[in-house]
Formats: sequence, structure tokens, C-alpha cells
Amino acid sequence: MDTRRSLRRSRKAPARPRAPGFSGRASPLDAARDSIGLAVLAAEGLRRSALARMRRSRLMRWRHRAPMVGELVLAPPDLRPVDPSFADEVASGSVGLAGLTVTLDGASPFDLTAPRTGQGTGQGTAWQRELNGFGWLRHFAAARTAENEALVHRLAAEWLAGSRRRGMEAWAPDVVGRRMISWLSYSSLLLDGAERRLTAGLMLSLEDQAGYLAAAWRDAPEGHPRLLALIGLVQACLCIAGHERRLAESEKHLVRELDRQIGADGGHLSRNAGVLIALLLDLLPLRQCFAARGLTPNERLPAAIDRMMPMLRRLKLGDGQLARFNGVGAGEQEALAMLLAYDRGRAAPGPPVSSSGYVRLERGSTAIVVDAGPAPPLELAADACAGCLSFELSSGRDLLFVNGGRPAGAHARAAAAARATASHNTLALGGQSSADLIRNAVIERRIGAPPIRRPGRVMARLSEADGGLILQATHDGYASRFGLVHCRTLCLAADGASLDGEDALDGARGEVRFAWDVPLAIHFHLHPLAGARQRDGGGAELILPGGGRWRLSAEGAALSIEESTHYADMVGPRQAQQVVLRAACCGALSVRWRLQRIA
Repeated sequence: MDTRRSLRRSRKAPARPRAPGFSGRASPLDAARDSIGLAVLAAEGLRRSALARMRRSRLMRWRHRAPMVGELVLAPPDLRPVDPSFADEVASGSVGLAGLTVTLDGASPFDLTAPRTGQGTGQGTAWQRELNGFGWLRHFAAARTAENEALVHRLAAEWLAGSRRRGMEAWAPDVVGRRMISWLSYSSLLLDGAERRLTAGLMLSLEDQAGYLAAAWRDAPEGHPRLLALIGLVQACLCIAGHERRLAESEKHLVRELDRQIGADGGHLSRNAGVLIALLLDLLPLRQCFAARGLTPNERLPAAIDRMMPMLRRLKLGDGQLARFNGVGAGEQEALAMLLAYDRGRAAPGPPVSSSGYVRLERGSTAIVVDAGPAPPLELAADACAGCLSFELSSGRDLLFVNGGRPAGAHARAAAAARATASHNTLALGGQSSADLIRNAVIERRIGAPPIRRPGRVMARLSEADGGLILQATHDGYASRFGLVHCRTLCLAADGASLDGEDALDGARGEVRFAWDVPLAIHFHLHPLAGARQRDGGGAELILPGGGRWRLSAEGAALSIEESTHYADMVGPRQAQQVVLRAACCGALSVRWRLQRIA
């Protein structure tokens, strides 16, 4: 019986791919599991929205009311980069946030329901969230003049005038947390020289928002938003006189969430290293506030910070930027350099293969970072990419191979293409990605973008031989559609001058034979500043901006140089080149390739 089933399975051909990129096909079990999971997430989102509306009502404020705010005892530092020209732009009638610029036409920005850009409601929501989070106050503080102070006071008064009528873009718990941190950090800008009525309104609003956070932080979406709400609450307890009685309980909730969301290796549950940067930019000032108040934080708070720092170093390439995996885009280099300067170096380096699924291979001046982890939980997979077993490589300070990366806000429509397997340095089978993009309107509104599913089983093992490093990894992203498992082996020489690779497809449950050939492509995307040219006799010569050269050759596939798109750039998608190894398979197959530095 088992033999007949195995033969029927081996003769069964996979479904013909309908379009390149993400596939909409799923097994009945996957579909049922996703339907249940999506229904639960949708119901939870509706419940939290209803509770949030109730908790910010005047009828419920009494329950979590603290003593009336009479004094701010501390102003937290802000470590984020600033743009002094932002104040001039606002004064001239335009507000640029979340990658979008909105023309005010004399109206208050808080009265606009969506940016007038035609870029879509999702980007409009991101713009409104940033606007109501008041993180832009740092730009005014960097260009502080009497005119800018007056403009800030006017904007604050406009927000207060309609604060209770504003929707979830203003009262989502994570947005309130960001606004609390921003108002406390720039309290002198908000209050110095302000009219008495505005000062009283701001202080009363601080009391209301602190009470709201104490009640509503659990209603924040899973992941970074919930941590941000708690950081804002703890910051309020440290900086507002009379709120110290909440500190012990609020700090307890924060460290519990940090323990749950930050793994032993310092990675976040979402597998997005950009979340670590955002968290550290808030946690480091929080730690300083404890010291300024003469208080010792719970030991798990600095321990979480010390765990995250080595993970950032693991993912950093030679140019000082993070490898572009699972939501990492452009613009983090300055913040990353500043954060790593705070690293006390107390935490020991993690294991070769981290529990978050990232592997670093480094020899000589060559550094390689590999994504060898499964898809994150559904509610945390809004930024996750179908790039399993992809890698990025730098030679010295020059980037050679990079993934597509996350597009900037104004180009968010390219996000689906950037998340596809074909935009990563790995193997794509049948024109499809190794993960499925799940379309569900309710969930997309809840977490901001469609999540991905698969691969569910990823294995990786790193060993050393003759001073070099050997990584062997597999994933099952193609098992349900094609019955094949992708196996990748990377061998980095002891001097870092060569990298030998093998990409193989093996049957997930025995031999697999297709009725027709299925195309496969192994992508090697070059950084926009690097170039490639065909060599006589086959192979490609890769030229780095610093003058270094590498040679890429392959066995078992045809090598070609093609156009590519690099999405992770502040100015928008940029044209680049890629080397692609193309072949066709009717079952198991192996392609070997070699990358070697040219002296």
C-alpha cells in the first residue's frame, strides 16, 4: 500500500505556476489552519478596537486615573536622527512623514483624513500614525527658533482641540506610547512660552494618556507595538511626578514582554532586525532615566538590551548596514552606528546558528549573512520575506550580493515584489516563491500588510574544516506544491577568497518525477554600485566600486547577466544587475557554483 502511494505521488505533476512571484495555492490542511488563525486574529482585532474606544471614553477614565499632573521631573533623551529642514517644510505648508508629503492648503494636518497623494489607504494610515505620534518634534527641536516654537504650540493646540474625536490612528496604544515619549522628551519645546491654557491642556492630556496606556497596552497588536505602548507607560511613570506608584507594575509587564519577544540570541520574534533598532532607540533612553532618578531597573531590562546588541553585530555587513532580511530597508546605518557605540561588550557572541535563524560566516575580509529560519508567527509576518536560505555578502567595505530589501514608504506598492523569493539571493522554483502571501483585508488592516506562510521546517548546521566554514541548510517551502526540498551548502575558504556553493532539490518524501520540466532560477543580486560582465568561456566577472573583482562560475545551469531592482534605497527603487543560473528539473537536481576573488 505504501509503495503504491509513493509511486502515485512520484508520478503526480505539480500545478503549473500561474504567475511569477507569490503563489495563492495551499494544501487543504494549510488552508483550514490559516482560516482558523485569521478568524481568531480578526475577532481579536475587533475586540481590542472596541475595548480601546471604551477605555479612552470619559466614563472609564476614573478607573485608571493617577494624581493630577503637576510637574515633569525628567525629560528623556532622544537618540533618533534629526532633519532640521522639516520645520521649514511645515511652515511652508507641507508635511512629509512615512515617505509621503501632504500639502495642507491652510488646513490643520490633524483634520486631514488621508494624505492627498493617491498612494493608497495603507500609506495614508502610516502617515496619520506618525503625525499623531509627534516623533517629528525632534526636527523642530533641532531648529529651535521663536517662530518654530510658536508653530509647535499651534499644532499642539490643534491636536488638543479634537483629541477625543480622533480615531485609532491617534489612539492606538502604540501611537499613544510614541506620543507620550515624544511629549516628555520635548516638554520644554511644548511648554516653554506657551499660553497658560495650552499648558494646562497638555498636562491634563498627559494624565489622560498615561491612564489610558495603563489600561490599554494589552490591546496593542502583538510584537513591537505592544512593547512601544509599555515603554511609553514606564517612561511616564519615571518622568511625571505622582506616577511612581505605577512604576513597579508597569516595569514588570515590560520585562515580561521583552522576555517573551526577545529570544536568547537577541533576535525578535518577527525576525525583523529593524525592530531591534527601533526598540533600542527607546530602551537606551529609558535605562538612562532610571539612572537619572537614582533607581535600579529590573535586571531583565538591561539584560534584554545586552542580548540585542550582539544580534545587530551578527547582521551587520562591511559597509556598516544591516543585511536586508525580513523588513530591513535603507536608512538605519546612522542609527545602527550610534547604537553599537553604546554596546558595553559584556554579552558573549551567540551560537554559530542563532535561534532566530541567522548565520554569519566570516573569514578574512569577506562577511556573509544567511537567512536560515522559518516564517515567523502569522501575526508577526507582515514584513517577513520569502527569502529562506538567501544570503548577503560584503568584501571589505563593499557590498557585492544584496537582497531587494524593504521599499521606502512612498514606494510601498513595490513591497510584494521586494518580498518575493526572486528578489533574494536564493533559488526560486517554477517562478514561485518559497512562501505564500496571505491576502485578508481584516488582517491587513490589523497588522499593516499581508503576512506570509511557509517554510515551516528549516534546518541549518555550521561546521569548520581546514580553517574554513561550511554551512548546510534545508527548507521545505516547496514541499507542498512540488514535493521537493531545497538544500543549500556554502563553503567559505579560510582566507575568505572563495565561496563554493551547491543548490540541490531533493524529494521531500521519496523520489519525485514530474510530467514536464519545471524551471528554476538561482539569483545573485548585485548592489547597485557593483557591476557584472560576461567572461569569455563562461562565467561572470563581478566588479566592486572599490576596484575589487570576483569571478562567478557554475555547473549544471546556464549563467546569464540580467537586470535587477534594488528596493532598499531612500530615493526609491534603483536599477541594478543580477547573475542568474537557470535550469529545468523534472525531479531531483543539483547546481554547483563557485565565487572566487580575482587577484
